[in-house]
Amino acid sequence: MAAVPIPLFSTKAKNPKNAPKPGAPAAGRHRDIANPPTADDDELESYLAALAPETGPETTQSGRRFGEAQVLQLRFNLVALNELKQIAAERGTSPQALAQEWVLQRLSWESHAASQRRQQNRYAPDPSPTHPGMQQN
Repeated sequence: MAAVPIPLFSTKAKNPKNAPKPGAPAAGRHRDIANPPTADDDELESYLAALAPETGPETTQSGRRFGEAQVLQLRFNLVALNELKQIAAERGTSPQALAQEWVLQRLSWESHAASQRRQQNRYAPDPSPTHPGMQQN
């Protein structure tokens, strides 16, 4: 049986432009971790510090909540989601911010309605029977 040559899938080894350059490290393209390059750039550090969030109750560090807030996922059907996106775009906001605004607004309305019902029940006449022949439910 004749020997079948094995195909080469990479031409790196035979391509002269891939040969290491004189004076280049033999370890490859990785940085030298033992001797990292140092460059002091106060302006860059100041800029990055200004962009970095301050630590406080509303930061999202690993494993912490955003203040006392929690994430809630909502799933919309395609028609409703497209409508939400369209309305949000018309108002110049994101669909997430608009949905959050609407939910908080609805919670406020529900709280206000519940408060009004409690006040009405407080001042409503006693539903107990006043006539001796009436029965309680």
